[in-house]
Amino acid sequence: MAKLFVVSAPSGSGKTTIVKAVLEKNPNLIFSISATTREKRNNETNGKDYFFLTTEKFKKKIENNEFAEYEIIYGEYYGTSKREIENALSKNLNMVFDIDVNGALSIKKNYPNDSILIFIVPPNIEILKERLLKRKTESQEKIKKRLERFPEEMNKIKEFNFIIKNENLSQAIAEVNQIILSNKNK
Repeated sequence: MAKLFVVSAPSGSGKTTIVKAVLEKNPNLIFSISATTREKRNNETNGKDYFFLTTEKFKKKIENNEFAEYEIIYGEYYGTSKREIENALSKNLNMVFDIDVNGALSIKKNYPNDSILIFIVPPNIEILKERLLKRKTESQEKIKKRLERFPEEMNKIKEFNFIIKNENLSQAIAEVNQIILSNKNK
């Protein structure tokens, strides 16, 4: 039976880097491409990293009940297509998600027998802040908002199946990869 591997973390913890590395090692895994209304970053591709939608199109998809989960984070919408999940499961394909903590819990609620939740923890909040600053993709105000959300996200850690501390990136990638290899198609 295919599984939904949901990787989640506070912003700046390394979840996207870890997910990309795991996908490179496992070409048979499907990546769940989220939809968002936020601006595309320079290094992102529409349809590969995200489906970039207008707020109007996103709201229309909400009205049509097309999302398995969606959130408004930092004033922007993010969501996961039900059709994409159902398609992967019907074809017995394991899927990997890179989504926020609340989205992960929604996937678990909607697909309790199919989902495995992996929480990536940064070494500490100072390193998290340093990583966010190094990215140079957000304003100081947006970084501040991301850091304010940190305690709320950390409070939900006990609801995840696995917790990986990202002190050493290659070790964190190996641990997540091992979780997926050990649990896919079970």
